[in-house]
Amino acid sequence: MVCSAFIRAAHEHIYLGRKVSHVFRCHQCRAWGSKPAASQFPFQGVPGSVVELLGKSYPQDDHTNLTQKVLSKVGRNLHNQKYHPLWLIKERVKEHFYRQYMGRPRTPLFSVYDQLPPVVTTWQNFDSLLIPADHPSRKKGDNYYLNRVHMLRAHTSAHQWDLLHAGLNAFLVVGDVYRRDQIDSQHYPVFHQLEGVRLFSKHELFAGVKDGESLQLFEESSRSTLKQETHTMEAVKLVEFDLKQVLTRLMTHLFGDGLEIRWVDCYFPFTHPSFEMEINFHGEWLEVLGCGVMEQQLVNSAGAQDRIGWAFGLGLERLAMILYDIPDIRLFWSEDERFLKQFHLSDINQRVKFQPLSKYPAVINDISFWLPSESYTENDFYDIVRTVGGDLVEKVDLIDKFEHPKIAFPSFGDNVGHEDLILGQKQRDFCLSV
Repeated sequence: MVCSAFIRAAHEHIYLGRKVSHVFRCHQCRAWGSKPAASQFPFQGVPGSVVELLGKSYPQDDHTNLTQKVLSKVGRNLHNQKYHPLWLIKERVKEHFYRQYMGRPRTPLFSVYDQLPPVVTTWQNFDSLLIPADHPSRKKGDNYYLNRVHMLRAHTSAHQWDLLHAGLNAFLVVGDVYRRDQIDSQHYPVFHQLEGVRLFSKHELFAGVKDGESLQLFEESSRSTLKQETHTMEAVKLVEFDLKQVLTRLMTHLFGDGLEIRWVDCYFPFTHPSFEMEINFHGEWLEVLGCGVMEQQLVNSAGAQDRIGWAFGLGLERLAMILYDIPDIRLFWSEDERFLKQFHLSDINQRVKFQPLSKYPAVINDISFWLPSESYTENDFYDIVRTVGGDLVEKVDLIDKFEHPKIAFPSFGDNVGHEDLILGQKQRDFCLSV
């Protein structure tokens, strides 16, 4: 059964003790009682071993922390699966940009890249974006590393530098991204992002401004909350205005006229000033994307020293959950035709509301276990839960934590040094009638 599989997983792979309650008896449960293969759990970085992924081999080291569960998602590319709700959102955004922004001679200004492989270098994912070496977003506990050099991208921004370096001035990037995270209806280790970037030359930015030929993109000054040290205030304000106008039009296209929008100042290492867009949807303010004026150091390093630009990033799942009233992020990975057929639309802009597949309530299990003395994060346990229980497990909550002040290595069975977590599962998913 599910809960006993979790017990063995915790004991054998992270040296944890535990207790379990609420045991369920049914045919489906018996399949979960068998011991999972060791290869199903996070790699421990065995020297001399390799990770095989997308036809390439990557040597393992002390940073390797992938699971077969996560690896099985690589290559699914839900955003390219026709009539999938994520595909619908991507196509709606792409269609909007193609229609609204034309280059010369009457061709789409923005090019779209939605098949870039998810394996990137740590340099691409962090250093190219000016993310400091000690930034918490680099933590092994928050990312999936193939080794110290390669990882599964944590954001589509990992491709910004390469595309700018290739000479592109306007593009959209869509792809699956990977982050170790908690277990609930709003979080999943794989989700999908859409990235947008636009660069402007001096002529492009000031073309519609009276006496614009006298204005400049750059100056030597000091950094403030309003601008970077290399940008003129005139250039920043025009870039910021264009960015907000583009995104306002996009959200109006997706959600309809009369949408109430507000901008919140925030921080990103690769943009300044930076903003989050929030929309008022059904009386509730929801954050839908992050954006900002690109850090000139990033632009310069990619070879576009004579240009200034903006960038934004949004989550496809978040938009789809709001637009289609989808309550659980795990539903996007469903292969159930009752889910998928709801989005077979003749028009990608057609309004549709998700209809629930089941009304069964969640079932609660309690697990207690010992923690190892070091190198443990909650995401380690979440990975094991996902590997054993898959998407049956709806939520994991930490409800109690205790550390004995004197006993460093408690024996199995002592009620010290444990964490209690609740695992909720939908009864319909794993209990079958005899």
